[in-house]
Amino acid sequence: MRKTALSATGLLLSLSISTCLAASAAPTAADRIKDTELIPREALFGNPERANVQISPDGKYLSWVAAVDGVLNVWVAPADNPAQAKAVTQDKARGIRSYFWSYNPDTLLYLRDSGGDEDFHLYAVDLKTGQAKDLTPFPKTTAQVAGLSPKHPGTLLVGMNDRDAQWHDLYKVDLASGARTLLEKNDAQIAGYIADADYTLKYATRSRPDGGADVLKRGASGAWEKFDDIPFEDVLTTNPGGLTLDGKTLYFTDSRGRNTAALFAVDVASGKRTLVLEDARADVGGTLAHPATGQVQAVSVDYLRDEWKVVDPSIRADLEKLEALGPGDVSVNTRTQDDKTWIVVYSAAEQPLVYYRYDRPTGALTKLFSARPALEGKPLVPQWPVEITSRDSKTLVSYLTLPRSADANGDGKADAAVPLVLLVHGGPWARDSYGFSGYNQWLANRGYAVLAVNFRGSTGFGKAFTNAGNGEWAGKMHDDLIDAVQWAVKQGVTTPEQVAIMGGSYGGYATLAGLTFTPDTFACGVDIVGPSNLNTLLSTVPPYWASFFEQLAKRMGDPRTDAGKAWLAERSPLTRADQIRKPLLIGQGANDPRVKQDESDQIVKAMTAKNIPVTYVLFPDEGHGFARPQNNKAFNAVTEGFLSQCLGGRAQPIGGDFAGSSISVPTGAEHVPGLAPALKGHTQDVRK
Repeated sequence: MRKTALSATGLLLSLSISTCLAASAAPTAADRIKDTELIPREALFGNPERANVQISPDGKYLSWVAAVDGVLNVWVAPADNPAQAKAVTQDKARGIRSYFWSYNPDTLLYLRDSGGDEDFHLYAVDLKTGQAKDLTPFPKTTAQVAGLSPKHPGTLLVGMNDRDAQWHDLYKVDLASGARTLLEKNDAQIAGYIADADYTLKYATRSRPDGGADVLKRGASGAWEKFDDIPFEDVLTTNPGGLTLDGKTLYFTDSRGRNTAALFAVDVASGKRTLVLEDARADVGGTLAHPATGQVQAVSVDYLRDEWKVVDPSIRADLEKLEALGPGDVSVNTRTQDDKTWIVVYSAAEQPLVYYRYDRPTGALTKLFSARPALEGKPLVPQWPVEITSRDSKTLVSYLTLPRSADANGDGKADAAVPLVLLVHGGPWARDSYGFSGYNQWLANRGYAVLAVNFRGSTGFGKAFTNAGNGEWAGKMHDDLIDAVQWAVKQGVTTPEQVAIMGGSYGGYATLAGLTFTPDTFACGVDIVGPSNLNTLLSTVPPYWASFFEQLAKRMGDPRTDAGKAWLAERSPLTRADQIRKPLLIGQGANDPRVKQDESDQIVKAMTAKNIPVTYVLFPDEGHGFARPQNNKAFNAVTEGFLSQCLGGRAQPIGGDFAGSSISVPTGAEHVPGLAPALKGHTQDVRK
């Protein structure tokens, strides 16, 4: 295990960070990066100028999200004249980020929750009248869009849990009137439905007590009949997708009898399965389907980088043309129903999203917008995929970002050791991938190397790698993170005493685990909405997670058994809170439905009871993460000052970055430079 400069025998908790830094070798990270232009937080974390650009199915409109008085709203313009765009939503609080077009002319849909509570309501906007209608106007209800069909443009399928908080009944909803018609009362604990283009229910999935799942098929009598079986070890990598528009083919992602998930096409009439695409390195990812038929034309596979694999030769030339945009990644955001126009997105690690209009008949590519033009010409840096070998010989696909001060020639090899931020992804059943990240660029610009690691339990690399994380919270999952840090030290990227750990959700848990289970390994930690008590975490999950609960119980520990409770307590950072002896910053949303505020409150209370310093930042209008840019900027301003004390990087002063934010600091403002004075002159702006 690595030993840090702060781990000498008899270290006092009162030892100041400044004393630690004084003992560090000069020059500091701030000294090294001083000749590189500082990129302001506003450019990285403020509202994008335009994002989520789409085209309506009939090709009549372009749409995107952009700010109105500092709040993201949906804008719509004639497809041939973006300059005539008008905002068609009037949100004044958290902003709208998720929207999509219906097949009904002049009608788009968007989702919105309140204060981050994730009770998402579905709204329809009539562009002719400018009126918005709540299609799910029920309290404590989370809408789940289950289907849209060009055959029935005036309606859509929506799951609603207003009758039973745990299970979603399925309704057909009229876009004009908002009237709903019950299609299926979910008294059979169905996790999800698959309907054909005529909104006839064909398939469903249901979780089992053993952690596996049943795939159900509607029988001739109208009752659900078991169609297929998914064992527990395959549940996260196997699931039915959707039907083609003619209802003849069911697409199925499947890892059974193999390791990585492959895509199959199942003939509905005969049951015959045809392999569409497989890759021995990684699970299949997204698909590109023909808008008029639903037939899959290309499949993505993301190992080190996301790659599109063509399965329909008719679009090969199109994708080759798009990939010629540059060495970054290309994706297709939306396509018109006649497939003549595509909205294309290009980005790279050092290039924020750029949107293009692609005219298929002529092959013309027209640049529309850059998501963050303020970053053009700024000193952004590359990201380097690396393969790290764990202590037990597993391959950890990871991503390294180096500041210019440590990689003058841009070859991805460190010229000098600099402080490192280990940035841990959430989930944990998710993954890190290559691409532009405001966080990576921000930290690198302040003088830090950034390492993002796909530890065991991460998804995308086959079921064996995902299942290797079962029962390994604060165990081998954490060992993988430590192994990655040791790799970075051996590569000359950093030194053992100047590594911080930071992350959100599971990444926040990993931060707390790092400071409690391996208290001498990290110089400091930043926990964002991370659970500290695994027993209370699992006892307070949202009710509509009922179909996923067995996964949690079997991959973590079962709170319904004494053995499970004991395991969860043993792996909880709260149990070891008295072991913390390095600086800790915690960020929490008060309305978080997944990791409740109590998860942060508990460990802060335990630390203060032991006179262990901690800085606790709380946002009353946020949930699982900080959606409002004003709040995100505010927290990152605090983080920047915190890391500068801990690791010695440069810090942009807080300045006006609390403006419009709801930030509060119940505990520990005195531990971050400039924080207490900034709070004195700040008036909270709470928006839900």
